[in-house]
Amino acid sequence: MTTTLIRNAELIATFDDAEREIPNASLRLEDDRIVAVGPADELDGPADIVIDARGHILLPGLVNTHHHFYQTLTRNLPAGQNAELFDWLVTHYPIWARLDPESLFAASQVAAAELLLSGCATAADHTYLWPNGARIDDQIAAVSELGLRFHASRGSMSVGESQGGLPPDSVVESEREILDDTQRAIERYHDASERAMTRIVVAPCSPFSVSPELMRDSAELARQHGVHLHTHLAETRDEEAYCRERFGCTPVEYAERLGWVGDDVWFAHMVHPHADEITRLGRHGCGAAHCPSSNMRLGSGIAPLMKMHRAGMRIGIGVDGSASNDGSHLLAEARQAMLLGRLEGDPGEITARRMLWFATRGGAAVLGRDDIGQLAVGKAADIIGFRLDTLALAGGALHDPLASLVFCQPPTVDLSIVGGVRRVEDGRLLGIDLETLVARHNASARRLVA
Repeated sequence: MTTTLIRNAELIATFDDAEREIPNASLRLEDDRIVAVGPADELDGPADIVIDARGHILLPGLVNTHHHFYQTLTRNLPAGQNAELFDWLVTHYPIWARLDPESLFAASQVAAAELLLSGCATAADHTYLWPNGARIDDQIAAVSELGLRFHASRGSMSVGESQGGLPPDSVVESEREILDDTQRAIERYHDASERAMTRIVVAPCSPFSVSPELMRDSAELARQHGVHLHTHLAETRDEEAYCRERFGCTPVEYAERLGWVGDDVWFAHMVHPHADEITRLGRHGCGAAHCPSSNMRLGSGIAPLMKMHRAGMRIGIGVDGSASNDGSHLLAEARQAMLLGRLEGDPGEITARRMLWFATRGGAAVLGRDDIGQLAVGKAADIIGFRLDTLALAGGALHDPLASLVFCQPPTVDLSIVGGVRRVEDGRLLGIDLETLVARHNASARRLVA
């Protein structure tokens, strides 16, 4: 057993049940779990590893509830810069059809590296096309090298253009292939144990790219194995028009018909649910991944964040795809959530602390976990630290260190520990050569768009 003492932090924001904020505080770890958190003078003593956190604020590692790692390869694509969702997808599908194991591996590492440096410790990715031999195994191998806690979605598309879907036929799979490989991924990689580093999610892409039969069968498979379900839903008005024309109902009604409700389900975006639908989804305990930057970038709208929260839905923050956000900075996404929400809500309700709660405890709940997202005894040793004497926080951290992380320009982390292992130290990502990774990634991106 390895013991670690992180001592003398200026402030520890625990996000525990009591929402304690402890000044001049320390943390003790044993291997991958927290064994003590409290005032520094009560936790001093010997440890195998001692980390001086003087001048830092510590909080739980952030939880990203929706992403598309592979899209780092097509950031800022000129043909998609000014498009809404459906046109944006049609532009990107033929390029994504050229994905292969090498490009998926490099893209996953770029996304994971960015997330770690932004304070993220746990990420749910949603990859839904697997061309040219690419597999979920490639992503899991890539992310495990960087040490990010990973909920890997075995996404899918089965309805191509010839069947009335949006994606080209070249990027869809047969439903038998999808279900067989999803079961393989669950049996090989899903770890249901406490503080697990890898879990599998069953994640058909969207109502306009999979069949009702696949949605039903996916839900049945997930529930047989006790894993969570995820899909895009109610993202744009085009999606609602598609569902009404094809299925005779709204996207939320479609999900309800197919059994896609419950505390094992979360939806990405949820920009356009109707008021009565929010009430029903809250009653079922469904989750939502709020992706404000992507929703703005594609002109999709403003999600009713606080209405969903008040109705009882579980709310987390997601950066969404790196080609519809063009970055993977989760702390910056929490700031966007606050600023965008205030356009339609009460600033007294949409606070910096609430957005950080969504990015920690809220995200953990969305993913069905109570072992991450808080600094409390017995919870996972996922800890991030920010220096408070930086230029970006000058004058802000002085008055309210925790809120300054959201109100001021969001910084990168100075310290990140995931599962008890240091992943970022003095602002540097450990264990990987970023220059080499970026060159490898860019070579793949050039091949895809050539």
